[in-house]
Amino acid sequence: MTREEKSQVIQDLTAQLTDNANIYLADISGLNAGSTSDLRRACFKANVSMAVVKNTLLEKAMEASDKEFGELPTVLKGNTSVMYSETGNAPAKVIKAFRKKSEKPLLKGAFIEEAIYIGDDQLDMLVDIKSREELIGEIVTLLQSPAKNVISALKSGGGTLAGIIKTLSEKEG
Repeated sequence: MTREEKSQVIQDLTAQLTDNANIYLADISGLNAGSTSDLRRACFKANVSMAVVKNTLLEKAMEASDKEFGELPTVLKGNTSVMYSETGNAPAKVIKAFRKKSEKPLLKGAFIEEAIYIGDDQLDMLVDIKSREELIGEIVTLLQSPAKNVISALKSGGGTLAGIIKTLSEKEG
């Protein structure tokens, strides 16, 4: 690979890192061609893009990026695949589901909405992370619940209050 080609790959990787809030690093070494193809298909179905990268080029792209990757570059040893997703837990779900059939891929680390996760032992926690949309939905539901209770109380109480006022006015008259 020429210096210009490497420079272009680093630029492309830097753009990918900048454009994605959820980045997973995984080790897929040891998977045969069929398994790798199955993993790529599973990623595609889950809206996860996956690419095998050279560690040195990815490390340079991380340095060039405006994001703070913390300890994440320390896991760049051996075979590394990068997974990008709009949903924070989608790659973790793909990895976990795929590992029911195989020992790989192993999670090396992840960058999720500016939080850093290192090591395969973080996989179960990452599967349980809620997406931004799920969290917003839960917050909206929580906020609507008391308002709905107040409105229903006012409607039912309002009818009772109107009845009391009407009864009182009829007694006076």
